[in-house]
Amino acid sequence: MNKQTELHRGLEERHISLMSLGAAIGVGLFLGSATAIKLAGPGILLAYAFSGMIMFFIMRALGEMAVQNPVAGSFSRYARLYIGPLAGYITGWNYWALWVVTCMAEITAVGTYMQFWYPDTPKWIWALAALVIMASVNFLAVKAYGELEFWFALIKIVAIISMIAIGLGMIFFGIGNGGAATGISNLWNNGGFFPNGIQGVFMSLQMVMFAYLGIELIGITAGEVKNPEKTLTKAIDTVFWRILIFYVGALFVIMSIYPWENIGTQGSPFVLTFEKIGIPKAAGIINFVVLTAALSSCNGGLFSTGRMLYNLAQQGEAPKPLAKLTKGGVPGIAVFISAAALLIGVLLNYLIKDERVFIYITSVSTFGAIWTWATILVSQIKYRRSLSADEVKKLKYKLPLYPFSSYLSLAFLAAVTGLMAYFPDTRVSLYVGVPLIAILVISYYAKGLHKKNVSEKPASSHKAG
Repeated sequence: MNKQTELHRGLEERHISLMSLGAAIGVGLFLGSATAIKLAGPGILLAYAFSGMIMFFIMRALGEMAVQNPVAGSFSRYARLYIGPLAGYITGWNYWALWVVTCMAEITAVGTYMQFWYPDTPKWIWALAALVIMASVNFLAVKAYGELEFWFALIKIVAIISMIAIGLGMIFFGIGNGGAATGISNLWNNGGFFPNGIQGVFMSLQMVMFAYLGIELIGITAGEVKNPEKTLTKAIDTVFWRILIFYVGALFVIMSIYPWENIGTQGSPFVLTFEKIGIPKAAGIINFVVLTAALSSCNGGLFSTGRMLYNLAQQGEAPKPLAKLTKGGVPGIAVFISAAALLIGVLLNYLIKDERVFIYITSVSTFGAIWTWATILVSQIKYRRSLSADEVKKLKYKLPLYPFSSYLSLAFLAAVTGLMAYFPDTRVSLYVGVPLIAILVISYYAKGLHKKNVSEKPASSHKAG
């Protein structure tokens, strides 16, 4: 193929390393964690830790296939190869839809954050500005996208590490607290470690899993990363430890310093922590960090939706023009269509004022994410079964504890889906998600794609070695 018919491998190891971490640290930590803490109290630490382990298994399952066959479309392509064309079609379009919904939340958040500095400016103007800027970045060469994501992620990482370091100073040495160490008794003094019982932890799982949405973006980069084997394996292997440090570590510090029931009632715990040691304009600093987190998520969403449409078009499951690349090797038309769909998010700033919108949107996104993660696991199980014993031995990168880890992860995802159906506030995810899957199945057969698509078997190039 010539350069203008395939994606450019312009992403370097440092881009992927920071992007994978940046994807795991988004608005879910800065905004969603406060909601989750209200539901579960300090017990939320267990929810994040256990869910983090499940996400590690899911990423290793994706990595097992991506290292052997690094292609654009990633899990949609693997679903097509190892489960069947219908599964690939549903997964591709579902993933596109979930990121469009998620990005709507992110550009709306940008409008809210900008009102901190410009309270009299309508939110929709900032939402539109964010959309235009992020779409423009995605039209540049993939290396420019990677560079911007690198710096976005670095800002978040520095802020969180600083907060953890300052917080530990307060907890153990009383820094910023008049020399009186706060200790960690707040973790059990205010109603116990599980103040709302185990039900509170169960109720928080939807928000916890939403926080991890975006980690699978590592797989989407597989078609554009230099040296996929080395880069992808390194990024995936460190996911679990990063989650422990940045999620569990940050929330451990916050809930040790402040009683859990006060978190979110007096402003951001990040702001309170910085202000306590006398950092001037702490609110402005953290608002800037959260703003970059929202922009980063939107940037990543446009990147992934563009690549997913490109992959679907390549397989004849989306209009052919979506497979066209710019001279810079970017699926320009696919990116433009995704950005155009996000204009609905700008419109929603006019129409919706309900405070529960964040929970509704995260619920819908979480359902789409659970479908994607479950598809990754099923694809990996089918992929592994397609290999001979000798081919399994030759695999360069394996999912640990297979098949136990695969089935445990699937059972956990099923349980979270059941909990979302059980609790009224998150039930909307099924009201939207299930009909969406049904519509995709109907459209697949209505377009006659079932006649075009003969079930594909993995070629030897997709196997070990």
